[in-house]
Amino acid sequence: MTGKLIGIGTGPGDPELLTLKAVRAIESADVIAFFAKSGNASNARAIAAAHFRPGQIEERLDYPVTTEIHRHENGYKAQIEAFYAEAAKRLAAHLDAGRIVGVLSEGDPLLYGSYMHLHVRLAPRYDTEVIAGITAMSGAWSHAGLPLVQGDDILTILPGTLDHADLVRRLGGTEGAVIMKLGRNLPKVRAALAEAGRLSGAVYVERGTMEAGFSQSLSEKADDLAPYFSLILVPGWSTRP
Repeated sequence: MTGKLIGIGTGPGDPELLTLKAVRAIESADVIAFFAKSGNASNARAIAAAHFRPGQIEERLDYPVTTEIHRHENGYKAQIEAFYAEAAKRLAAHLDAGRIVGVLSEGDPLLYGSYMHLHVRLAPRYDTEVIAGITAMSGAWSHAGLPLVQGDDILTILPGTLDHADLVRRLGGTEGAVIMKLGRNLPKVRAALAEAGRLSGAVYVERGTMEAGFSQSLSEKADDLAPYFSLILVPGWSTRP
């Protein structure tokens, strides 16, 4: 008999925002796999580490490339696809040995998560379960105390990697928005918000549910620095009291 694959949502960063179901899955897994940037500690592992038990096998999956290479540049797609294929092969060996493999995923596993690249490769062949996690955007708007959308408002999730014109167009067709994947895209995102007439209401959130997290009006942010754990919230609900 083969083992079982479990995609485990670890939430937005605060270890106390792990769900009870996620904790039970972490404690029961034979193998714990997690993604990391080469040379850096894994954020997902840090969130879940208190629930590891002795004897568990750890599989660290180091990305070959991150933001250093633009997704449109030659070689990026080939490198990242080869990485996911090799990672799936490594985990398949554990599954074939009958082990329960838990894959930690920051936020929710199936929302912009690396886990989904393993899921599409392994779920057709193995017993699989996905445990939902609290999303980064939910953690961010809760941290900021910012009501985002209400009633018939439309909420749009935008990657900051979109071209300027696409950002402007989509911001003009929605009430609320969450803009992720900022990094070096922040100046472009700021310019798009200004052109769409949405800059004054935009809120920048950094490390929303983590230690030293903060939020501020984007128009008051003096620099263009945006680390990995940051996003922008554009509230709708124009008729709020």
